[in-house]
Amino acid sequence: MHRFANPARFLRLSALIQPWAAAIAVACLAGGLYFALFASPADYQQGETVRIMYIHVPSAWMGLFCYTAMAVFSAMALIWKHPLADLMARASAPVGAAFTFICLVTGALWGKPMWGTWWVWDARLTSMLILLFLYLGYMALADAFDDPERGQKAAAILALVGVVNVPIIKWSVDWWNTLHQPASVVKMGGPSIDSTMMVPLILMAVGFKAYWVLVLILRTRAEIAAAKVRTLRMAQIHAAGQVEQA
Repeated sequence: MHRFANPARFLRLSALIQPWAAAIAVACLAGGLYFALFASPADYQQGETVRIMYIHVPSAWMGLFCYTAMAVFSAMALIWKHPLADLMARASAPVGAAFTFICLVTGALWGKPMWGTWWVWDARLTSMLILLFLYLGYMALADAFDDPERGQKAAAILALVGVVNVPIIKWSVDWWNTLHQPASVVKMGGPSIDSTMMVPLILMAVGFKAYWVLVLILRTRAEIAAAKVRTLRMAQIHAAGQVEQA
């Protein structure tokens, strides 16, 4: 991984990946929305409200995926001192927080007609809300210190501690008796969902992943540019101080 620690090499590689990620995101999201809204059937119990699933479920997957990626980047930064890992963790956090928020909002919209309430302190819902707080805490902690390195180190530790919540979210419907339905896609024995519903789910999931790659590249490039600006400013301040001393 240290081969890609050089910012110049990362910028060259990301320039190649960026247009492909954008194309895949647009194609998959367009196809997924078409199948979700027009080509997939309404559920015999839930009716048309089942279409919320095609945003809700992939958003939930992305909330878990982005936090896991953020924790991996944080571990790389703490253990191997990978110079770009901190920047990529910071770049991933807002995207994951946005997907987690979308998951909670769409879950409330879906839960009202199905459960008769917008919110219950269900194990799955509560652990997902905790995930959103972890994202917000990470972003706040990263900017809470005057020294960016201290803030990023503290945020990385929080990311690693909070990753224990990811398996709790995944297995909460199996460990506790909850209102939330059990897994129907990723489970032992294969998915129990019909292919007409599986296709838009997979397309939306791939589209969201490609979108994450695209935003990760754009935000990391912006973080690299901002780091260069900070270095130049510090050099100017240091040079000005030396001139005054002379």
